[in-house]
Amino acid sequence: MPGMAYDPRMNYDPARKLTDGDVQDLKPDGWYGDDGKLFREFEFGTYQEGVDFAVRVAAQAEERGHHPDLHIYFRKVRVNFFTHDAGGVTQADIDGARAVDTLLPAPDTQAQAAQD
Repeated sequence: MPGMAYDPRMNYDPARKLTDGDVQDLKPDGWYGDDGKLFREFEFGTYQEGVDFAVRVAAQAEERGHHPDLHIYFRKVRVNFFTHDAGGVTQADIDGARAVDTLLPAPDTQAQAAQD
């Protein structure tokens, strides 16, 4: 497609858009599929923690070659995945969402941080 970027580091067929049912079946816990996008909102104790998380997501996206939209709010970050070439959610978006989840601290770490 003219004007569309394709990153050869990605191992997917950019033309294969997942069905809404596929997205619901494959999406990680905590993620939502709506209007052709896969998204999740992450809450943080401070604005800076949210910004730091968004920077980690951006660095990971550069490594993976697939970039979500990031929206930074006060103590909240929204991550939206959408494959423009496919016009919706693809397996690359599902994989990206799973990868973003690995950037979160373990629940025990969060509980310990809240106690400190």
